[in-house]
This record gives sequence, C-alpha cells and structure tokens, in this order.
Amino acid sequence: MDGLTAVQARISEIQARFLTPTRTSTTASNAGWTAAAAATGLTTGTTAPTAATAAAAAATAAMATAGTASSGTDLENRVVAEARRYLGVPYLWGGTDPATGLDCSGFAQLVYGNLGIDLPRTSSQQATAGTAVASLADARPGDLVFFDHTPSRPGIDHVGIYLGDGQMIAAPQEGQTVSVQPVGDPAVIRRVLPTASGTTAQAASSSLAGVPYADLFARAGARHGVDPALLAAVAQQESGFDAQAVSPAGAQGLMQFVPATAASLGVDPLDPASAVDGAARYLRQLTDRFGSTDLALAAYNAGPGTVRRSGGVPPYPETQDYVRAVTDRAEALR
Repeated sequence: MDGLTAVQARISEIQARFLTPTRTSTTASNAGWTAAAAATGLTTGTTAPTAATAAAAAATAAMATAGTASSGTDLENRVVAEARRYLGVPYLWGGTDPATGLDCSGFAQLVYGNLGIDLPRTSSQQATAGTAVASLADARPGDLVFFDHTPSRPGIDHVGIYLGDGQMIAAPQEGQTVSVQPVGDPAVIRRVLPTASGTTAQAASSSLAGVPYADLFARAGARHGVDPALLAAVAQQESGFDAQAVSPAGAQGLMQFVPATAASLGVDPLDPASAVDGAARYLRQLTDRFGSTDLALAAYNAGPGTVRRSGGVPPYPETQDYVRAVTDRAEALR
C-alpha cells in the first residue's frame, strides 16, 4: 500500500507540473500597470486594472515614447502631446478620471480641458463644438473625429483626437485602453482649437473695453470662430446685458435661450460663461448651415426652421429689424 501511495503521489506531482495552467501574478500585473502609468505621468490611485489591461498599458506606454510625427502648429502639437499622456489608461464607461478609467468623450473633454478649452460631456454634444472640417484631407492634428458605430441607433456615439497621418488617439471600448489607431472614415470632423491666438483674443477683449462680459465674448469668439463684437451685440439686443433676464416667452439669461435650445446645446442659460459659449457655438452652427451672418442671426431670432422655409431672412418685421439692429451694434463695437 505504501508503494502504491508513493506512485500515486508521483503521478499527481507530474500532472500538477504539466496540466495546471500558469497564471500571471496579480502583483506583477499591477506593477506593470504602475510602471506604464508612471511613464505617461499618471497617478494610478488604489484600484489596479486587470492583468490584460496592465499588459496593454505597458505596450501603449512604450508607444508613447516612439510616437508618430505631427506637423501641426504649437497649439496642435500641445493637444497631441497632452492626449498621448493618457496612452494605456483603461476604458471605463462614464469615466472621467484617468486614475480609474476614461470613456471616449471623457478622454477628449479631459485633454482639451487641461489646455483651457471646455467641451461638453458627451460625444454627441461635442460633435457640435467648434467649426466643421470638410473632409479628412482638411483635418489638422488636434481636430476631433466623430463616428456613428450603431446603425440601429443613428447618431454620434464615439470620438477620437486626430493625430495626423491618418491616425487618431481614443479610448476605444470596454476591455481596451487609450491607444493610437487608424482613423478610418469619421462621420463628422470638428475643429475646436481657437482660430485666433491668445494675443488676438486679448485684443478683441480690449476692443470691447467697457462692454459687460467682454472677456467672455472674446474667449468664446476665439474658441468658436465668431466675431466677439457680434456676440456682444446679440447679448445687448437680447437682454441688455442682463444675465438674469427672462422674457414673456420664457427665454432666459444673457443670450436669451429658450429651455429647449439650451438643453440641446448643454447650456445653463443663467450662467453667463455657459450662455456666451453656447451662443457662440450656436451662431457658428447656424452660420455653417445657412452660409451667412444675416441668416444665422435670423435663425437665432426666428428659428432655423423658419429661415429654411423662407429661403432667406423671414419676411417678419421683428426678425428683419433684429438682424439690422444686431449688425449695426456689432459694427459700432468693432
């Protein structure tokens, strides 16, 4: 019996050696994640990702040092460099903290926010920010590229940051990490970097000296490519620069947004900074859509549908007077 027991024990030892799968040490995986995160300048917090995520983090952190060439301007290159700091951070739906994970729009919002550029929270809202870029051939490093990956539910549901050379950086999906990948065929491309330098924005603010909220008009105008004097003129015409104004029709705040329009833009109409930025984005959208400042102003006053049906400035005395008054005020403020 002792001999049989010894043989069985030996068989069990051999089986254990060759049939039991080798498992990656959790400690080793966590150490790999910590090293990768440290390489990209991140603080990892207390919760470590899975072994697979840690391995991906290490790989993408190595990519961060190799890089891809960006022939952009200084500001464009700063966006690219800031985005690459988060290579290897795990995807987390709803995530906005790189210590725990980021989703695609949280990643984009974080990168631009770190550079002083505010973006809405969701990709569908971000797809209305800035100005439209006609095609990928016209895209610049730092532009936002948007996708509709769900045919059964039309609408933007993914965003990445264009790097140039046909590549983007994004937080892809559950189980993956922030990584560089081919850009593919984006449905929408938006340019959110200011078209004017900080010096130009300051000059615009100086030209509005004495105008309430001049700094907000200058910053929003530079960010979205809208004349700050036009924004100031709209505010003066709409509310007389009263940030708490409420019209009989229910329009609110400095820029007099009705609740439905404010909600669609993600704007707090009673917060001057949010309202001015939202108005600049909205006027940029309307100008891109209708092709002229006059039609954009008419749509701001009477609604885009009314302008579309009229085929021009609607034949309403109120709207025609509005366009004329705002245009005259903007000219006087320049």
